[in-house]
Amino acid sequence: MVSSYPWWWLALPVLLLPVWWHRQKRQRLKAEPLATARFLPSAPPEQLRVWQWRDKILLLLRCLMLIALMAWLAAAIFPWRGDTVLVDAGAERAWTEQQIAAAGFSTATRMPLPPDVLTWLRQHERDWRADARLLVVSRASQIAMPARPPQFSHQVELRTNASPSAAPEPPHAAVSTEPATRGIALAAQAAREPAWRSLFAAFDSVGSHANRYVLAAEPSAGTTLIVWDMPDAAPPEGWRAPHWWIATPDASKHTTGSGRAPSRHEAASPSAAFPELASASTLTINGITLRYADSPRGRLWTSEVFPPRDADTAHALYEAWQMLAAAPAPAYATPSHTFAAARSPLPAIANARAETWLGIALLALFTLERILTHARRN
Repeated sequence: MVSSYPWWWLALPVLLLPVWWHRQKRQRLKAEPLATARFLPSAPPEQLRVWQWRDKILLLLRCLMLIALMAWLAAAIFPWRGDTVLVDAGAERAWTEQQIAAAGFSTATRMPLPPDVLTWLRQHERDWRADARLLVVSRASQIAMPARPPQFSHQVELRTNASPSAAPEPPHAAVSTEPATRGIALAAQAAREPAWRSLFAAFDSVGSHANRYVLAAEPSAGTTLIVWDMPDAAPPEGWRAPHWWIATPDASKHTTGSGRAPSRHEAASPSAAFPELASASTLTINGITLRYADSPRGRLWTSEVFPPRDADTAHALYEAWQMLAAAPAPAYATPSHTFAAARSPLPAIANARAETWLGIALLALFTLERILTHARRN
């Protein structure tokens, strides 16, 4: 479908409406009865156009508001994105950075990898300008091979990493209907251990009931997550798991040597036992800000919401963790491939921008117009 954004500018003659409306405004002269007026012939009272500075500013605001509305409607279907990298948060960070640099996308905008990325790109491709390029960096297990090669209007390069740990089951293997068991090793302070247990108990009762979380004091072969909430201690050397949740110290229970409470930055620092977090990357998903880094013991995650203090935060954390969890591996993963532009690109305007700021400007103009209208009436 061809974008129709130029047609919105044909509505510019609508700007004549506020001008006509203001010109139609009349102020009737106040008539006072006089004793001698009965000897004069009757005449209808005259009307006088009175233009004050408030009227001129109000007219300008209304014209600007109409222009912003037309620009916002046009920008809603504006191709405005440039070169973009869609990054799988679960992919190895060093390998991801290497692939991005090798493809020449070091300065490109980065976006989190959406589910079913090839279909998502086909549906949202009109957001990108005609000269934009796209790079997808992901684990091979996250993208299923399509039945037929998709066609895009832009060049889309797909780079996947076939992780040896992601061994898919045979295509005809029997599918179990029993909930999957997730082993959790919990090492927490006595005061905060009930909060962690309540969190994973809530995880068992929400969602699609596809997982069952089993807590233990030490990790085992089936442990998928280690929760470490011991700020003053280091974990044993032999503890290994694909993921670690590392809680930040509780500011209310820690003081500095001078007896004062530590600052927010000091209290939010994770344990010194995890030096990899000093150069951690930041990821915000579902309103939860997470910092993560890879280490020989597994991927380390830390956040100020560990453990959640209320039900809303716990629900947001559950949804964020489900988005980050690896999806079931497809029967046939998609290998690295470059999809050349196969269709006519959508018409685009260079250096176009998203419609967010136009919406904010429209709201601000509408607010000022209402305030000035009310002030003029009073």
